[in-house]
Amino acid sequence: MRTPLSEPVPATVAGTGVVRPVVRSVVLINPNTSKATTAMMTAIASRALGPAGVPVRGVTVARGPRMLTDPAALAAAAPEVVAAGLRAVATGDCAALIVAAFGDPGAAELRARVGVPVVGLAEASLAEAAAGGARFGVATTTPALADAIAARVAELGLADRYTGIRLTEGDPHELSADPESLRERLAEAVRRSLQDDGATRVVIGGGPLGDAAAALRTRFHAPVIAPIPAACRSVLRQLPDDGAGSTG
Repeated sequence: MRTPLSEPVPATVAGTGVVRPVVRSVVLINPNTSKATTAMMTAIASRALGPAGVPVRGVTVARGPRMLTDPAALAAAAPEVVAAGLRAVATGDCAALIVAAFGDPGAAELRARVGVPVVGLAEASLAEAAAGGARFGVATTTPALADAIAARVAELGLADRYTGIRLTEGDPHELSADPESLRERLAEAVRRSLQDDGATRVVIGGGPLGDAAAALRTRFHAPVIAPIPAACRSVLRQLPDDGAGSTG
């Protein structure tokens, strides 16, 4: 276990002299306004970080779209993510931030403004997919974000290993309401990425696709990378055992 998180930071209750522990958590920020999606993604992160003794708290941005399906929605989400992240860090009980959208909206600005690790889903999962020089693709549901995803790959210096994006058929909003269809159409996108594009690993491109990503990991011999657990692994690498969560 990571001692600074399993041994809470003491804090004095104002006016009492009583010292109570403050447990520092990883805060997962949902850049869309769906509280159900926040709960789903927080549960996935909790399963990933729980064995390391790291608690997770989910927060939902105050305003914005219920799904981020185009560049305008990503851009609109960024300042809301920054505001949510600053509020989370100001409480004193935040050990790290996860920006739980595949476009990483607001992650770079938060990283420049806070003193805790900030991890975006895209940067974490794409880096994991490309590790060791592997060729990788992305399977997702949002055609209007295809160019933005390719741009993010290039920003991370991974374009030479990127085999491209494979998209599901159907409207993203309708698919999100039909988990079985979502899984099957994403599975077909993964198959096409592996068989037709030459990818050896495939990233599922979206935080709200987290449950589908978990289900697909066992259906292929090649690695299918779920972005939320990938972000959690990145967080763990950035939380040293000897003081990451301590404010004192």
